[in-house]
Amino acid sequence: MTNNQNQPKQYDAVLGGNAPPPIHSAVLGGIEGVKKRLASSDVDVQIKALNDVLNYGDEGLDLVVDALQTKPRIVRKSAYRLLRDKNVTKAEKMLWHYGVCYQRVYETLNDEYMYLPFEEFYNREVKVYDSKIGIDNTDNNAYVIDENNFDSLLKEPLGNKIEALIFRGEYPSSFIFSSNIVSNFKALFIGAYEISNYNDIYFFPIWNISLILKAYPKLEFLQLRCGENYSRPWRYFKKFRHNHLRTLILETKGLSSQKITQILTLNFPALEHLELWIGGNYSYGNYSIEHLTPILSGKIFPKLYYLGLRDCGYADEIAEAIVDSPIINKIKILDLSMGYLTDEGATALLNCPAINDLDILNVANNCLSKEMVDKLMQLDTEVVADNQDIHKIVSNRYEEIWE
Repeated sequence: MTNNQNQPKQYDAVLGGNAPPPIHSAVLGGIEGVKKRLASSDVDVQIKALNDVLNYGDEGLDLVVDALQTKPRIVRKSAYRLLRDKNVTKAEKMLWHYGVCYQRVYETLNDEYMYLPFEEFYNREVKVYDSKIGIDNTDNNAYVIDENNFDSLLKEPLGNKIEALIFRGEYPSSFIFSSNIVSNFKALFIGAYEISNYNDIYFFPIWNISLILKAYPKLEFLQLRCGENYSRPWRYFKKFRHNHLRTLILETKGLSSQKITQILTLNFPALEHLELWIGGNYSYGNYSIEHLTPILSGKIFPKLYYLGLRDCGYADEIAEAIVDSPIINKIKILDLSMGYLTDEGATALLNCPAINDLDILNVANNCLSKEMVDKLMQLDTEVVADNQDIHKIVSNRYEEIWE
């Protein structure tokens, strides 16, 4: 029998009750019906429509991808799960980045996060590079190296195919000067890896981020774990534009306002994920919220999806500034975890209507009371508020902030 375009598909709604539909019976569903349901103001209707949409080939897939970008939070999460479970290759890159944002919130809640090796990095299985075995799979593996075996890596036949690398320790100058040999890096981790003590971060300064970015123009993901140590200070960053960087994660023991200002001179038009671990020790400088103004304006990173200002001693001031800033209407994940957010700052978040438009508000590991956590949980967004300690304090907090 030849195919008839008017014949209802398996998933279409048709007139006629439970009786077998005639070939020319009216089709109430179809792709146009799915589009109408996705345009409904009822999120439940939209979610149910998503369950049907992949039955309509590439056109249906485009609708799910669009839902992942434009629909309300709960619909976006359904679209993400649908595409992930279906293992849709066309949306792989978008799914990866969307998934990273969510995964990042939760993986760092693990108390052992700083001390354990990565199982995955840039959606690849992590392997420690062994020169005796060599490089065998650059598509599915991210390799861990250090300065002792970097020269061996450069001699590998597939060395120039590596896209994801974890550099354990300080990178040598050859790491930059050899960039023409290993120019395909898309994801880099550099710094303190598998440390035994958090304070060890101090011994891993990153000298110049702009040099790394200039050396690797294809870089999309850069994660640095380092410390601001006055005996080995960071060099000033040069103003630089990088067109492909989408994720910048800077895990530090302390980050002064001066260094944040330097970072914000870098131009990242494609940046979607910015995460700064600022620290609670005020010996690093004289603080005011003004050094964060370029971020809060929403202008310098127009595509920002995830904003993490974590491990911060002045989290209350950040919360109060964010709710009155343009950025709150642009981002979908706000991460103020691991810091010194109190009920005072949380009240500002609670009273901000735009907070309800977030996908996730992460305030875990702060100083919130149980009563405040209960109130935050009533927001119309996913709130992560584990492990509060109301007795956690910053020494000389207010005295030094306003000094």
